[in-house]
Order: sequence, then C-alpha cells, then structure tokens
Amino acid sequence: MKNSFKTEELKVYFICGTQDFKSANNPLTAALTCIETALKAGITMFQFREKGHGSLTGEAKLDFAKQAQALCKEYKVPFIMNDDMDLAEALDVDGVHIGQDDDPIEDVRRRFPHKIIGLSIHSPEEYAASRVDLADYIGIGPIYGTQSKDDAKAPIGLDGVEELRKVAGSLPIVAIGGITVDNAADIVKSGADGVSVISAITQAADVTEAVRKLKL
Repeated sequence: MKNSFKTEELKVYFICGTQDFKSANNPLTAALTCIETALKAGITMFQFREKGHGSLTGEAKLDFAKQAQALCKEYKVPFIMNDDMDLAEALDVDGVHIGQDDDPIEDVRRRFPHKIIGLSIHSPEEYAASRVDLADYIGIGPIYGTQSKDDAKAPIGLDGVEELRKVAGSLPIVAIGGITVDNAADIVKSGADGVSVISAITQAADVTEAVRKLKL
C-alpha cells in the first residue's frame, strides 16, 4: 500500500455533502463555503459524502465533487470519497472510505492499489472478521448517538474506543458519531488518533472556531 497517508491526517477529519445543509437557501453554495472555511481553519482530511435524502445525483453530484476536490487540492488536504467507487476512479481521488455493507475491501484494494483506504469498524468482533490489513486506517463508531446518519449502529462509547485500540494495535483509528468540540479530547485520550465530524462543523455558529477547538 504505497501512498502518502500519514496518521496525523486523521486529526480533524471533516465529512459532508449538500444534504447536511438542507435548511440553506442554496445547499450547494452553503456546502462549498463551509468546506473552504473548514480547510482554511485547518481540517486535516475531507470526505465527500453525498448520499441520503435530498442529495445530488448525476452531473450535479459530479460537478460538486470536482469543486470540493479542487478546494482540497488548493489547501493540500486529502480528498476521500465515501462509497462511490466509480466517481472515485473518475476523479482520481486521494482515497476512499467504505463501510461493512459497501464493496468488499479486497475488491476495493485491487481497484485502488495505491490509494488511501478507510474501513468502518463497529466492534472487536467486526475487526477480527475484516481484512483490516488492506486498510490504511479504520473509522470506529458511532461513539455517541448521532443524527447525521439514518443507519447508525448502537453507540460504543469511550470504552469501545479503548477496546478497539487494544485490538487494532498501531493501526490508525479515527472516531466518528456524536462528536463535539466538548468531547473530542476525551475520545483522543481513549485511543483515537483523530475525530471525524459532520454536524460539529456544518452546524457550528463559527466554523473556524469549531475546527480550532477540535484540533486541541
């Protein structure tokens, strides 16, 4: 797995799509503005997740992805594609993130031999049953309850972070689910290398301040 991935890039891992800005007059503009503000403020990785009710499809999704990718390149932040392998290949993204119900990681690694690959893991049992040796990092969670994902599993809490750190050894871990500027530090202390957030940034009154606090 020869790529440029560094564990510290997981420190503040921002995920979003236009569906996270439904209340805005123009969700696309709101999303791009938020992404650029977050990049300026110092997020370390970005995941393009355009899925769910009200999300863009087809050419509109492609155009949005290209704009978001261009911003990430400008600020030298890895651009990760959630789930959509065809779009990931078309845009030659920096990496992809897959869940347990997406394409098998064996197939994804064959398709993207030199890209960053992240895999979602919910429990030590799931870790043991997964080809984590093919992943550059694992995304664990949800840590707490979350409204950002309709299909979220039961929260694993800080104990779950500690358990997964024990079984994962030195494999990089990013935590996700219900993470806020107030609980991020505890999650890192429990063993995560970084935190992955959606609403902590998309719903922040001050995006720059939110990113600053998440980096502490």
